[in-house]
Amino acid sequence: MIQFDVDIEEPWPAGDWAALAERAAAALAQVAPELANPRLVASVLFTSDAEVHALNREWRQRDKPTNVLSFPMLEREDLVHLDPDEPFPEMLGDIALAHETCAREAADKQVPLEHHAAHLLVHGLLHLAGHDHEISDEQAEEMEALEVKALALMGIDDPYSHVQDS
Repeated sequence: MIQFDVDIEEPWPAGDWAALAERAAAALAQVAPELANPRLVASVLFTSDAEVHALNREWRQRDKPTNVLSFPMLEREDLVHLDPDEPFPEMLGDIALAHETCAREAADKQVPLEHHAAHLLVHGLLHLAGHDHEISDEQAEEMEALEVKALALMGIDDPYSHVQDS
């Protein structure tokens, strides 16, 4: 399973966000086996909208905040063929989550912040694994299906369901 280097900055509230990342990775390993490789390492930064905005502007040339950013460090082909028995860790990439945007989206969806953050972690990890919903509708559907399956394993409802329970 992926090993994490987690940094939690204000304004993220107290909570075991590192454990949430580990749970997301464990669930994903069951539906995306390439992410079960024990050599993989990823960093996760729980930070502010301002920091994610700055990262988005610097690295993506997009001058706005967003909920999650992913910075892959392995090509998908390399990830899929990564020998799990080699002794050296392999950096999968970096993820950054913006608290204010995540909290606002969770409130809009009427879901706990932890559930929405789990969804964004799963989404970000899939991006690190080479999945990209912006390439085609087919890839978007495939990525969403993996997200829904992983989140279900975590006991989290389908975030793409537009039906609100009463």
